[in-house]
Amino acid sequence: MFEYMGDRISNAIKNIRGMGKITEDNINDAMKEIRMALLEADVNYSVVKEFISNVKEKALGMDVDKSLKPDEVFIKIVKDELVHLLGDNYVPLSTDKPFEIILLCGLQGSGKTTTAGKLANLLRKKYSRHPLLVACDIYRPAAIKQLLDIGSSLDIPVFTEDNKTVLEIAKDGIEYAKSEHLDYVIIDTAGRLQIDEELMNELKDLEENIPFDETILVIDAMMGQDAINVITGFNETLKLSGCILTKMDGDTKGGVALSLRHLTNVPIKFVGDSEKMDGLSEFYPVRMAERILDMGDILSIAEKVEGIVSEEEAIEQAKKMRQGKFDLEDFLKTFKQIKKLGPLENIIKMLPQARNMGLNNIKVDPKEMAHVEAIILSMTPYERRHPEVLKATRKQRIAKGSGRSVEEVNRLLKQFEMMQEMMKNINNGKMKMPF
Repeated sequence: MFEYMGDRISNAIKNIRGMGKITEDNINDAMKEIRMALLEADVNYSVVKEFISNVKEKALGMDVDKSLKPDEVFIKIVKDELVHLLGDNYVPLSTDKPFEIILLCGLQGSGKTTTAGKLANLLRKKYSRHPLLVACDIYRPAAIKQLLDIGSSLDIPVFTEDNKTVLEIAKDGIEYAKSEHLDYVIIDTAGRLQIDEELMNELKDLEENIPFDETILVIDAMMGQDAINVITGFNETLKLSGCILTKMDGDTKGGVALSLRHLTNVPIKFVGDSEKMDGLSEFYPVRMAERILDMGDILSIAEKVEGIVSEEEAIEQAKKMRQGKFDLEDFLKTFKQIKKLGPLENIIKMLPQARNMGLNNIKVDPKEMAHVEAIILSMTPYERRHPEVLKATRKQRIAKGSGRSVEEVNRLLKQFEMMQEMMKNINNGKMKMPF
């Protein structure tokens, strides 16, 4: 998402480098390029017009400090305006009450039921809550089964009832949660192919009879500008507290994210960034703006790692790296932790200047990662701690045991040697590490 638009904006800013100061003449071409990038990304025309006007006005009105370069000043202005479009501040999900209820609504096919599972998983992992999923899509039996399957895979309870109205199921689900000492109820409602009176009346009936802490619209980011009409339609009937954009890892231009908050005043709370059950990320306008401009998103990487690697483990691994004692046993442990972070290419894309270095096009084949793991697991603990003993006969045994070739074993060992050499350079002061 945002890659093409971000590249166009970054290239436009590059053209300002070397200029002595910011003038209307030297930013006109850049502004045209940025305008086209935003329009092609499906950002609403009125939003683009306002964005360009604000950037231009601030750039021309700013007295540039002699210690700063014009392109640095300009990119700061562009970033600030992007942050403003995306909503300025992070708006968190309500999690501070002892018992909370949220309503998930949306059109059919938006990924609402899957998102319900992802949200429950996030609440349990990050906030130590005990969620209950309530199946209120009584019109589509497949939706109830899907929610039950998701709950089973996550070991999260799902409440269902037959021959009851949606309101009755929701109320009974809330009472069940209280009786089972569950503290967060997520109600998954039915969707339609389009907004209709029956759908809205059902949702309004729920809202009028149940004290929801949040009413969240789940919307497909690939809808483009139609998403604005959908949000407006739901918001006219319900009191939306936020929305979740799904399929942001797909082939979406991302323009809806830049238009949504500005046009509807409904904050984006989460984005779905992978198909896995942990593929839901909290939406921070500053971080998203930095990702668009290829500045990276180190804080999001740190948060992902925090839930998998303890501080003690990280410090211990860092010490081993500095002392040159990082062996294949440590590598295997780290490798397994990396796998838990989700698709590796998604993590790589969060690194600063990832697109500029061509890292955004890297595809990591899960099969290749499985092959690496199989090779290391075919070694004895002693061999993993002392890879220097791996000669021809041992390599042949490892290759046979892992079902791979000797050439692949050699390639892995060569890559590990290169990594160790890089660590030596760090230890010798040729490179710096942040610990």
